[in-house]
Amino acid sequence: MSADTRSEPDPRGARSWRNGAWVALILCIPVILGGAFVRASLSGDGCGIHWPDCHGTLLPTDAPLKTWIEFSHRASSGLFLLLIAGLWIWSTRIFPKGARPRRAMHAALIFTIISALIGAMLVRNSWVVFDRSAARAITMPLHLINNYVTVSALILALLPASIQPVWKGRGGPGIAVWSSIVGMFLLGATGAISAMGKTAFERELSAAGGFLERLNLHIGESAPLLLRGGVVHPFLAVSVMVLVLFSCRILAERFPSPEVNRWVNWTTGLFVFQMAFGLLNLVASAPIWMQLGHLALALAVWMSFTLAAVHAFSQPIPVSAVEAETVEPGGERPRSPIMAIVADYVALTKPRVISLLLFTTLASMVIAQGGWPNLWQMLAVAIGGYMMAGAANTFNMMVERDLDVAMERTSHRPTVGGRISVRQAGVFAAAMTIGSFALLTASANLLTAALAFAGLLFYVFIYTLLLKRRTWQNIVIGGAAGAFPPLVGYAAVEGRLSLFAWLLFAIIFFWTPVHFWALAILIKDDYAKAGVPMLPVVKGDHATVVQIVVYAGLTTLISILPLFQRELGMVYLGASVILNLGLLVQSIRLMRDTTRDHARVLFKYSMVYLALLFVVIAVDRTLSGGGPI
Repeated sequence: MSADTRSEPDPRGARSWRNGAWVALILCIPVILGGAFVRASLSGDGCGIHWPDCHGTLLPTDAPLKTWIEFSHRASSGLFLLLIAGLWIWSTRIFPKGARPRRAMHAALIFTIISALIGAMLVRNSWVVFDRSAARAITMPLHLINNYVTVSALILALLPASIQPVWKGRGGPGIAVWSSIVGMFLLGATGAISAMGKTAFERELSAAGGFLERLNLHIGESAPLLLRGGVVHPFLAVSVMVLVLFSCRILAERFPSPEVNRWVNWTTGLFVFQMAFGLLNLVASAPIWMQLGHLALALAVWMSFTLAAVHAFSQPIPVSAVEAETVEPGGERPRSPIMAIVADYVALTKPRVISLLLFTTLASMVIAQGGWPNLWQMLAVAIGGYMMAGAANTFNMMVERDLDVAMERTSHRPTVGGRISVRQAGVFAAAMTIGSFALLTASANLLTAALAFAGLLFYVFIYTLLLKRRTWQNIVIGGAAGAFPPLVGYAAVEGRLSLFAWLLFAIIFFWTPVHFWALAILIKDDYAKAGVPMLPVVKGDHATVVQIVVYAGLTTLISILPLFQRELGMVYLGASVILNLGLLVQSIRLMRDTTRDHARVLFKYSMVYLALLFVVIAVDRTLSGGGPI
């Protein structure tokens, strides 16, 4: 976000819209608490494994109490989702592009949908009531963290236009705040695991006579791993409380204002009260009403700390006399030599480019498994995949130094400025390639390592050396390198490649021109300066957007094929229709009005499109157990 704190006055209708957003925020809290009540009351299987229907009907009749508890939560969640969707549509009508309420509501809609999909996974896989699976132990913390972020998005949407928080360049206070946020995420995650243990081992805990017997179930020699993990929560709470209160003190001292002081005081008071309440909760063996109260206090602490940080970071960045002496003329603080070297080597791997590739790799592992694969294998494949992709990007920087010098976007790369020599980069890339191949072979299989290596070879030799400087079809053919990650993830789990895996490859292959040519329109001047024959440079913007529309249509057609194979079902059908419709609309919109703004919107949407499409495929496969429908 820009450091400029000036803002435009709210447009007409903003007050009414914010009233609706207030309703959404107020409704959000009981919806979250309702989900906790469903778990704590052992009502998670109230509708069986049916979702979104309940025992095969939309409205249960003559059902037991736990069915009505589960159904009530679904109904309130559905109402909340519809309200968020309506507010998002409304925000696009009254707020300009880039306005914080519009962006915040967009985020709230995405995280609300994710929350609904997580709920579906829990129900359809029977990760409820007494289930003790690792998948449930992973999913529940993610569900809570997702709810935290949803609440924050709604808070940001509600803030007046005069409040414009700036998160970058905050130095020590920024580090303290972000560390506190991570700490509260971890605290919430361990709390969710502790709560899961309470329900999963309800029978054993109820049979225990007193506090010492219950404590022995958690820390005794024969204590289950899930209950042992729950013990981490109270100890972590003390550390996180110290961190959060320290951050509050920094905010109050560095950004003094009535609003900051108010929310810092609320955060401090609520956290201390929550700690005392949590101790009572532990001693009393966590009755349901205390579990809900503890969660409500956690949400209150999260909201008050968010508001304290937002109000603090909406003020100008203070620079003390000591800091002023250490700030360079360009405005950036000098880094230590070691950190500068580490940053340069990380920059060689192009982490921002890799993030989406890595996401499709891990999503494909879930798709192949039809649920959560082994956690350690996922971690190993993620590290190995990053290393191989990072090596490919490093080789790319080595051979394109002449192009990088000519392009403003790439002129600051480590190999251009001489901060890392070609020899050093080559050794680094070779070491990562060998290490990745060994790690992927050991953690998965030889096919996985070979596919990752094939992606590197295709990117370096076919795209970078053979095609990029010679033809505008470079990205069409060379883009296949970016389509290897789903094959890598699928092979890591299955040890083979099915037709369905190749369809995942094809989706990314045909999606790539849409994504990349939208970016090429934005930076065509750089490509022209460097003499790279990208399509907008060679044929012009109109010819480019015509091709974009064609490939958007092909992407849509390819994405439908798994339905005809009966590999995917109704969840994917509904979501893919919406996602593909958005891709086609944005592409046609760019063809009608070829402007940089529209190209930027399509470029950003294309990334969201691919990520959500793979999420939906993973969810659908998980709900169906990983096999054909």
